[in-house]
Amino acid sequence: MDEDSRYEAVRSRDGRFDGEFFFAVATTGIYCRPSCPAVTPKRRNVRFFATAAAAQGSGFRACRRCRPDAVPGSAEWNVRADVVGRAMRLIGDGVVDREGVTGLAARLGYSARQVQRQLTGELGAGPVALARAQRAHTARVLVQTTELPITEIAFASGFASVRQFNDTIREVYASTPSELRAAAPRAGRRAATPTAGIPLRLAHRGPYQAGAVFDQLADEAVDGVEEVSGERGRRTYRRTLRLPHGTGIVAVDERPGAARSASGAHPGGWLDARLQLTDPRDLTTAVGRLRRLFDLDADPYAVDERLGEDERLAPLVAARPGLRSPGAADPEELAVRVLVGRAEAERLVRRYGKALDAPCGSLTRLFPEPGVLAEAEPDGTLGALTAALADGAVRLDPGADRDEAEAALLAVPGMDAGTVAVIRTRALGDPDVAPPGPDVSDSWRPWRSYALQHLRVAGELD
Repeated sequence: MDEDSRYEAVRSRDGRFDGEFFFAVATTGIYCRPSCPAVTPKRRNVRFFATAAAAQGSGFRACRRCRPDAVPGSAEWNVRADVVGRAMRLIGDGVVDREGVTGLAARLGYSARQVQRQLTGELGAGPVALARAQRAHTARVLVQTTELPITEIAFASGFASVRQFNDTIREVYASTPSELRAAAPRAGRRAATPTAGIPLRLAHRGPYQAGAVFDQLADEAVDGVEEVSGERGRRTYRRTLRLPHGTGIVAVDERPGAARSASGAHPGGWLDARLQLTDPRDLTTAVGRLRRLFDLDADPYAVDERLGEDERLAPLVAARPGLRSPGAADPEELAVRVLVGRAEAERLVRRYGKALDAPCGSLTRLFPEPGVLAEAEPDGTLGALTAALADGAVRLDPGADRDEAEAALLAVPGMDAGTVAVIRTRALGDPDVAPPGPDVSDSWRPWRSYALQHLRVAGELD
């Protein structure tokens, strides 16, 4: 989009572009999401930014009315396979908070200077600023929606010190953490306890077919690690997670789709989630993994527009607007499960999965790590795959190069192209995978993964 097109989106308060770009108003010093309900500013006073971090870096503070930091992430980072897209996925996973810019650069295979230059040149902000904006958003959500102590929020958000946390909140929101909390409705705040977990809302843009996602998760659920409970339409998905600093149990509720607005557009919505973490520093990473699992940063408008032009897919898109292509909460676990199947995965969990210190109902174990499986069952394709995952010969983290990962997977003895295609779609979140076998049209690019998902949900593919 050029700037004139972006201004038209702002003037029409078009929610389809929330998170895709931000605009700031020079006369007020505030930046907003495109759908902000405030009076539209004059064109000459408006500046556009690719990221919230770039707006903050230029001295603008977040609008208190539209909360621009709370929008879904840009779908561009799911589609792009270049270094900028890979870097954004890693930053979303909390790599900069844990490993710094040098760790981010090492994962990308570039120098820290090259990564800084590419991100700043294209997005207007470097990796430190992008991570800082993410921490500020996490902190604001926790301050305004939970009763957690401010000090605990500072470290849960990824800040290295309370002073750094206070300075950032004042700069980004022009308020102290205490003032942010006082301004939020007390009725909207919920207690965060070890048993109840941290309550969050996971935002998405446009329509969301929650039923299809929960159906798939229920069909795939591995006992001991996952469960789906409740009646259809009001189900809860729960699972265990191995995280960088500890472990977690997460729960996400199925939510009926949002009604269309008077203009016929879907305003978007959210999924309610609760996170029980042994170490609050894992909050950002856990949220990122849930967003990838539920495909919450997708752009359903772009997907549906392209696929709706196809004669075969048009009725399926009309029946299920906003259908998502679920990803993975743990890419390495997903790869093993795709290879061995559900029943064998449950056997591996029972035999090798680490027991939780505090089991929660039927959730009793973590899925076994690749290194454990490689040592315990070294033979066959499973042994070869887990050994490759354990020693880094196959990388499936959010910053992995998808083509390199596919080539490495195909080099594993016994791996077939169909299995690799599923891993690329789910573990690597590739929206444009065409597996061998099905008749896949090039006109479905760059959304072939979504096209095949429509066919599966409609019962036209196994």
